[in-house]
Amino acid sequence: MKEHIVDPKGTMVIECEAKGNPHPIFSWRRNGKYFNVARDSQVSMRRRSGTLDIYARNNPEKYEAEYQCIASNQYGSAYSHKIILQLYRPPVWPREIVEPVVVSAGLPLVLSCDPPPGPPKPETYWMSSSFPTMQPVRQDRRVSMGVSGDLYFSNVLFNDSVVDYCCNARFPYKNVIQQKMPVVVKVLTSECLMGIFWLFFSKARAVVEAAPTWLSPTGSSSSVLVLQGEELLLECIAAGMPTPHITWAKDGEDLQVTSRMKVKNFNKMIQIPKASFEDAGEYTCTAKNRLGYAEHTITVRVKATPFWLEKPTNLILAPEENGRLVCRADGAPRPTISWFINGEPIETATPLPNRQVSGETLIFRSVTTENTAVYQCNASNQYGYLLANAFINVLRKLPTTSMKVMRATDVRLECGVKADVTTPITTTWLKNKKHLTLGWRISMDESNLVITNVNTGDEGNYTCVIKSELEQKSASAHLMVMDRPNPPTNLELSDPYERTVRLSWVPGDSNHSPITGFLVQYDDDDWLPGKWRNLSTYPGNLNSVILHLIPFTYYEFRVIAINEIGASRPSRPSKRFQTSAPDIIPKNLKGVGTWRNNMEISWEPLTYREWNGPHLKYLVWWRRRDSREEWKNATTKWLKYYIYDADTFTPYEIKVQAVNDFGLGPESPVVIGYSGEGRPTTAPLNLRVSDIESTQVTLHWDPVTSDTIMGELKEYKVYYWRDSSQLRWHWVDRGMKSKAFPINGPDPSGVLDDLIPYSNYKMYIVVANNRYEGPPSNNIHFSTPEGVPSAPRSFRIQQRHLDSIYVDWGLPAEPNGIITGYSLKYQTGIMNATRGEELRVEELPPNVTSFSIRRYDRYTRYRFSVAARTRLGIGEWHTEESPHYTTEIYAQDQVDITTQGWFIGIMCAVALIVLILLIVCFIKRSRGGKYPVRDKKDISLELVDDKDQEGSFDYREEERGLQRGQPSIEAMMKRSDSDDSLVEYGEGGEMPFNEDGSFIGQYTGTRRDVRELDFGGSLELHSPINTIYSLA
Repeated sequence: MKEHIVDPKGTMVIECEAKGNPHPIFSWRRNGKYFNVARDSQVSMRRRSGTLDIYARNNPEKYEAEYQCIASNQYGSAYSHKIILQLYRPPVWPREIVEPVVVSAGLPLVLSCDPPPGPPKPETYWMSSSFPTMQPVRQDRRVSMGVSGDLYFSNVLFNDSVVDYCCNARFPYKNVIQQKMPVVVKVLTSECLMGIFWLFFSKARAVVEAAPTWLSPTGSSSSVLVLQGEELLLECIAAGMPTPHITWAKDGEDLQVTSRMKVKNFNKMIQIPKASFEDAGEYTCTAKNRLGYAEHTITVRVKATPFWLEKPTNLILAPEENGRLVCRADGAPRPTISWFINGEPIETATPLPNRQVSGETLIFRSVTTENTAVYQCNASNQYGYLLANAFINVLRKLPTTSMKVMRATDVRLECGVKADVTTPITTTWLKNKKHLTLGWRISMDESNLVITNVNTGDEGNYTCVIKSELEQKSASAHLMVMDRPNPPTNLELSDPYERTVRLSWVPGDSNHSPITGFLVQYDDDDWLPGKWRNLSTYPGNLNSVILHLIPFTYYEFRVIAINEIGASRPSRPSKRFQTSAPDIIPKNLKGVGTWRNNMEISWEPLTYREWNGPHLKYLVWWRRRDSREEWKNATTKWLKYYIYDADTFTPYEIKVQAVNDFGLGPESPVVIGYSGEGRPTTAPLNLRVSDIESTQVTLHWDPVTSDTIMGELKEYKVYYWRDSSQLRWHWVDRGMKSKAFPINGPDPSGVLDDLIPYSNYKMYIVVANNRYEGPPSNNIHFSTPEGVPSAPRSFRIQQRHLDSIYVDWGLPAEPNGIITGYSLKYQTGIMNATRGEELRVEELPPNVTSFSIRRYDRYTRYRFSVAARTRLGIGEWHTEESPHYTTEIYAQDQVDITTQGWFIGIMCAVALIVLILLIVCFIKRSRGGKYPVRDKKDISLELVDDKDQEGSFDYREEERGLQRGQPSIEAMMKRSDSDDSLVEYGEGGEMPFNEDGSFIGQYTGTRRDVRELDFGGSLELHSPINTIYSLA
């Protein structure tokens, strides 16, 4: 049943469209009876359509009725759903004199609204007026509007009389707002009522307290019936002073709020937008204050209008074929299935022996043309009904080769008529009883028809006609072309909610391939026009779905039908739809101190689509926990807010809510945050050790008090280092290590492992919060006992002789105690252990770090393992295998080179040469550096006075010739008794020498350049260097 609201002042339109071949004829029923449209001057039916246009200028009320459209042709009649036509009436609030409402303070009050009923049902809201302004009534736990639109006061306070109250109703059909006369509320306080007793009471109570009672619903129990998929609203509003708190339970247990439901109106209402069978049960609401409590039980029953499980579909049958129509539906209660033929109950229709009703199935056997009709299936229960039309078309002639092909393929229709081959014949093809025109795409192959690139226009009944001089024969076949479905039409939006809307459409023709699904697409205002995006897909048997949307967004929808061939063209877009603003709470609210006297309050931002309006900000609330101070708040557009001048590590109650230009969002649940942490002020005391083992030790300490941690206890941290080894000669790494113990209790302890045996350790402990470490405790010392040593280092295997192998090794990297000896194991290697030698073990003293064994042959390999021992046992083994000595040449290469004769000979020769050189140098040195003079022609001696880096002199040959005289050598010498002195050159002066025979005059006396002297002969100066050059 579909409601249709129209305005009687304009043209009232009731649409009805259908298709068929031949084109159907339309008729109407009104209130279950035939409606003669032609005889009503105010009603007309559109051409080739069943749509009614009603011009009700006179008495429009008589057209308020139930209508049903019928489309008929020679093959049957199809019926539409019933339509209820309702007239829109301008809302008129009855004029009345509203008397002031007088009520005593503390008592409950209900202000009724009672707006005009519609249709459709109006939306109500309350405003408070205080001249000259008007604003919405602020609702809270004490004052709220109920589902009926009435305004409820759980208790009245004196401030409630400051303003007047006015109920407003908005009628969505015309978007008209009507206002009721304002109501004046006068509140009487107890002082006024008890004024005569003033002299007898020193203090009078301002408000009379009362235990909770129910305002809506009344009594202790009630029941609600809701249909599946409809909205379920449960409301409990209580009176009382102080204002009662409302809690909910379901079936004796606390109500678990799921994502399908919302608790609104300050816990007074439960809203389930789409009810299901699991929502049935007993809901108990409890109102409680300090004077008592009241309970009310609401029994919820969920029923369901019929819904399809399997809907009957059209059938095309050849004569003598079998077929069936299936009509399966469900609901609560289970619906009753009824069958109709062309709108007439099947029980009263002409009986046919080949037609049988079997429960939800209508069975046909060996059909004939008499079975051609439109069959209706009606599934109904007390809450609604479903109606489906299915057309059964029985072909009038037996097709010879009826075909069903896909679009864009090729098809060959064979003529099933046989004729006398001796008689000339002509073949003609008809399509839908009309001569078929041949062309490039449609041609004949002998008597057969060939169609290439088939399209939907080729669908129809084809008849092959063969004529001869004597007779004419024909045969027919039906060609069906499967194609993508036609696009859906008549998109309609209904049942809008905060986040959902119902979208309905009329499926297009399936084109002989069943529709398997529908794709719903949307275009929102955040995208460029025409940017369609996929929203969801639905089964092909649905044409009305609930869409889940994002709030504060404008939507347009379109639908695409899909079958096995492909997807249809998109439908025309629906009307634009805007979702309403939701209640979104900022998530991940937390308060953390970043400094000792502040707290950072942070939260996750709302996405742009969750803003629900422009200029989003956040309202932050805070106060100390367990204090009576008022909530403090601040508004910010950032995602953090800092509180300063806070005590160190103080708990705060914090909450946050989103704010935009339209108002406040819901408050978040209260979260506990802490201000910043400070540095701990004390160190743990009485650090001690027990259960000392070689590699670990157990620690104990006294816990610090919570007030000295200056924050949250994170851990106790032990710092320790290896100070020395108990072996005085052993060097150790004194690097500091640490280990944390997140332990909190009256007797904390922990195990410190990864220690090195036979070592001296130092340690201290600190306490840490999430930000700082406290002062260190006193250092304590402890020593670890002996352990087993690590593996020996520098393990070598050598073959010094052909018949023996020599091994040696170094001390362990970590002795871990006093080495008492070594254990050496050896046996022939695994790869060539042909002799089956047993494993041999040698026990060696600590001062022996080598071993030699005799080989059986030059091919045997040995596997050696060596380990050090302390008094606690054997340590880690070091294992190696000897190299593969295979030839004598290789073995000789491994012999000690110092024992070879050729090496000794070479060394002796080198030593002899060095000795000869040393003797020659010594002899020349002992001569004191004499400089013999030899007769040489054309050679002059130049004495250069420049000293090189080594302090020696350089004697060079002059490039140009000198005039040479030939005085005797004695004329140049002043002393003849010393071979180590020379006569000073120039002025007859004396040139002294040092003890080593070098010149002193170059530093102390005046000298002449040797180039100024004239020698009669040639002079040659000899030195030890010259002697070596001469030897060379």
